[in-house]
Amino acid sequence: MPIFEEKPLVCSPSSRVGAFGLVAIGASAGGLRALSTLLCALPADFEAPIAVVQHLDRRYRSLMAQILGRRTKLIVKEVTSGMLASPGHVHIAPPDHHLLINEDGSFSLSQTDPVHFVRPSIDLLFESLSRSFQDRALAVILTGSGTDGSAGVQAIKRRGGLVIVQDEASAEFSGMPAAAMRAVCADFVLPLEEIAPAIRRLVSQRATR
Repeated sequence: MPIFEEKPLVCSPSSRVGAFGLVAIGASAGGLRALSTLLCALPADFEAPIAVVQHLDRRYRSLMAQILGRRTKLIVKEVTSGMLASPGHVHIAPPDHHLLINEDGSFSLSQTDPVHFVRPSIDLLFESLSRSFQDRALAVILTGSGTDGSAGVQAIKRRGGLVIVQDEASAEFSGMPAAAMRAVCADFVLPLEEIAPAIRRLVSQRATR
């Protein structure tokens, strides 16, 4: 289970100093459409790595990487342990494995217990991102049911990172966005179509400083 520091929530926008180490995206029910919309709006030369946790049925092989790879100019790969996060690449958590990002930019996979009944866990990815990149972390919560990601965005905000949440009106399932907004003062709450442009602006601003 994730362990979080006991500090007050940060409700003001985070520091903009330094390039983002990783853009981490969490999605559940309705996620394939939302991810397709978001990722197809990002250019092939996108300047930051992206990691995605999408809740999947662990009993079956996932075709998520192949499906998204046909819908975006970015390179989409299912993560293997030790893979390095690369700009312009979308790194997909494999079914039934937690996905973690390390300080050196490499990924680790784990089959420790499910968190809130899910594996992979958005919370665990976000927590590892907050530890590894602190104020260089950018986390995005998309459509989904349940509360996965709400503890993870707290970790991101406590260490000065940025949080974007899909607004409930544009989410097919509003449970995860609503839980994230109850947990933290998100930096941006946006309709699905506005999330990719916001990410592009934020990453571009960081890259030029």
